[in-house]
Amino acid sequence: MRKTVLSLALLVAVGVPQILAQQALAQQGGSSTAQKGGQLPPAPVGHRQPRAGDVPSEKNLSNPNDPANKEDAALDKKIKSICRGC
Repeated sequence: MRKTVLSLALLVAVGVPQILAQQALAQQGGSSTAQKGGQLPPAPVGHRQPRAGDVPSEKNLSNPNDPANKEDAALDKKIKSICRGC
């Protein structure tokens, strides 16, 4: 019983200052960017989202005169609709 009381007292003595420090930091505004200004910083170079102009148009994907589409059609005839890529 004595060991249990001592361990609980030690736990309280160590934990209370940390809890108080976290509460004080939260009341000061914290260190989060979202809490300070409400806006996120811009993404680093090389990590941006693609825009519509960066993506090829769908018109070129179904062009039957495209050499890649001709090869795909010939391969489809050879394998007779077996699933490739599974």
